[in-house]
Amino acid sequence: MTVLNVLPKSLALVVIGLLSVSFSSSQEQTESYFNEEALLRHLETLSSDVFEGRLTGSNGAIKAKEYIINQFYSLKIQPFKKSYEQSFLFSKGKKDFKGTNILGYIEGTLEPNKYIVISAHYDHLGVNNGVIYNGADDNASGIGALFSFAQFFQKYPPKHSVILAAFDAEELGMQGSSYFIKNFPFSLKMIKANLNMDMISRSDKKELYVAGANVYTFLRKAVCCTESKKVNLITGHDGYDDKDSWVYASDHANFHKRGIPFLYFGVEDHEDYHEATDDFENIHPEFYTEAVKVIISVFKKIDVH
Repeated sequence: MTVLNVLPKSLALVVIGLLSVSFSSSQEQTESYFNEEALLRHLETLSSDVFEGRLTGSNGAIKAKEYIINQFYSLKIQPFKKSYEQSFLFSKGKKDFKGTNILGYIEGTLEPNKYIVISAHYDHLGVNNGVIYNGADDNASGIGALFSFAQFFQKYPPKHSVILAAFDAEELGMQGSSYFIKNFPFSLKMIKANLNMDMISRSDKKELYVAGANVYTFLRKAVCCTESKKVNLITGHDGYDDKDSWVYASDHANFHKRGIPFLYFGVEDHEDYHEATDDFENIHPEFYTEAVKVIISVFKKIDVH
């Protein structure tokens, strides 16, 4: 005999309701936001030799650009403007480059005129002395996470409008994000925050750092109290502790310079950082998939307010 059989009918209905809410909440927490196998497959593909290290302007970078656009299209992500591509020119030393940002767009359900920019750079170091620098962690991992966000938004449309930004030329001085900020078609005040992902797929200590919450303190509530047992999300590397500052370390710096709040997710440098050994085989799949889930959970908290 169950407990419900000995309860008054009205009370039994209340208990059933509470159990249903509890089950629903538990189900929502355990439901995967995205296809984890697809996430790993994207990282493996983008960090393969086919893309020749994705140096800005190279044939490998063009292939990567086309791959990202195809994924955005298949995931029903609209272009931010008429085209996914935002091309720009710049010089580095005595060499001229043509870069291309890829910008996807999801209109917000409640605050369509407020934007959250979720970014990751897709370029890397290319080929040096015949050796391909594949950049699996740096930063095929961030681009894979953009695709997972796109999958997430298919089920859970955001309240604020979202720009999924795959920036080019980060390795050459954060040129792509600089161009994006300088040519944003609306007031920069309409950008609520930038969530930037750069190197999020491996950590021996299972530590994912988030910089920016000590600079923009109102974001602390969004990064606290994560429930993951597989990833330890740590605030820091933003000038308010004894660690080196990451405030100007990646594309989020160009948002910060214009007073736009940011959160930067990344791991500490490892032995394969900017080495030819930064390959898919050296990432930590379980850590990576869980890190992406944690970052999505932070986005959800920011999107609510």
